[in-house]
Amino acid sequence: MSAPRILVFAGSAREGSYNKKLARLAADAARQAGAEVTFLDLRDLPMPLFDEDLEAREGEHPNAKAFKALLKASDGVILASPEHNNTYSALLKNALDWASRKREGETPMQSFRGKVALLVSASPGPFGGARGLVHLRALLAFLGMIVLPDQLAIPAAHQAFNEDGSLKDAARQQTLASLAANLVSVAGKLRA
Repeated sequence: MSAPRILVFAGSAREGSYNKKLARLAADAARQAGAEVTFLDLRDLPMPLFDEDLEAREGEHPNAKAFKALLKASDGVILASPEHNNTYSALLKNALDWASRKREGETPMQSFRGKVALLVSASPGPFGGARGLVHLRALLAFLGMIVLPDQLAIPAAHQAFNEDGSLKDAARQQTLASLAANLVSVAGKLRA
């Protein structure tokens, strides 16, 4: 049987994003657990704000189509979400909105339905972005994803990473590895 395919991305466009750093570490952990991993930087697939008039006029945006194709091809997703005003980012919501659009020949929410998701976050604040993950968990469940109950939220993110992008706290690094391995295991079982 082939390895589970895991898509990993952060809901942030910022170059030095803590969540991009965390997503890269999660991608490495999923790879070490035996997954075939695709790391995506949403900055490489800029999408206009979702607008039904724009969609009707121009059709599906090419970058939205590419994002949707990556989601469809995956068995699971690791999503590192920044917390913006107690919720997930507008960038992330916009990308998910584009990917949720049903096209001819597709079933509703085909890009998401039945796929497994692991949520992680990093924030300079004391809760590590956990409050935003509550909202994201609800959204992904609505879209039809199986969101794993365990998650990782890293507070004081501005102090949490070494210069090479690794986590300073070995226990948190081990937690991330365990969570990623669990995602790979669940995704593999669901594929079987």
